[in-house]
Amino acid sequence: MTVIIDTHLAGKLIAEQCPQWADLPVSPVATSGWDNRTFHLGDEMLIRLPSSADYAGQVSKEQQWLAHLAAELSVRIPAPLAAGKPSEIYPLPWSVYGWIPGETAAAHPPADKIQFARDLAHFLNEFHNIDAGGGPSAGLHNFYRGGDLAVYDSETRHALTQLSTQTHCALLEKIWEKGLDSHWTAPPVWVHGDISAGNLLTADNRLQAVIDFGQLGTGDPACDFVMAWTFFDAQSRRVFFDALQTDDATRERAMAWALWKALIVSINPHNTNVTEAQQAERTLEHIIADS
Repeated sequence: MTVIIDTHLAGKLIAEQCPQWADLPVSPVATSGWDNRTFHLGDEMLIRLPSSADYAGQVSKEQQWLAHLAAELSVRIPAPLAAGKPSEIYPLPWSVYGWIPGETAAAHPPADKIQFARDLAHFLNEFHNIDAGGGPSAGLHNFYRGGDLAVYDSETRHALTQLSTQTHCALLEKIWEKGLDSHWTAPPVWVHGDISAGNLLTADNRLQAVIDFGQLGTGDPACDFVMAWTFFDAQSRRVFFDALQTDDATRERAMAWALWKALIVSINPHNTNVTEAQQAERTLEHIIADS
């Protein structure tokens, strides 16, 4: 059945499964994500409903692991408050979380990117050092974030042939192949899987919180470093990697992850919005300039 995910549905689900909050107003957030439709519940909570069955598995994963991770981090992450069950009006699991105030770095980029690079590196160092034993290995559930880049080899090579300009294709292919040539050989670490400006909340130009752990998994941390090219400039990129103290091979895989995403967006601009398409072009420019 086709389900329209709107405030009416969200309110009905709360009334049915969380009646203690049934009197609270439900309203859409200013910007909802792709994987989930998100609504305010009163002033201090959020309702998150997966937009399709493809993302339903994220609910139990976040419910199981976020509290464990939060206890080890100095930066805030979402706190699950209730787990909704599939029902006749909505066939997927869903969640209620605490509301974290702040603006995203996408909507309000911090003025001091050097400090923000240090803040993000500090979070990632903490996050990647949390014991990952028992955590979900990279796979289809998180679109292989933390897994082997080879999963996206055919897609990337096809994208390279479709670029509107072929000027830098040889260089970009070399960058991709460098990423493929190395592998994470240390024990798996926690991977957020979608470290992007839209998932980082700021306050007073500092990192306030990291949200949206739907791509959570364990494996190679390289995919968590893509903001080096999607967001930071040359100077803040150097500060970012200096603070991470990662090796060259991991940095090369990180660049390859950033390249893959930028390529598939660039060749399919009709599947995204103008902002995302422009960011993909800038990312390619940053990768080329950094090579």
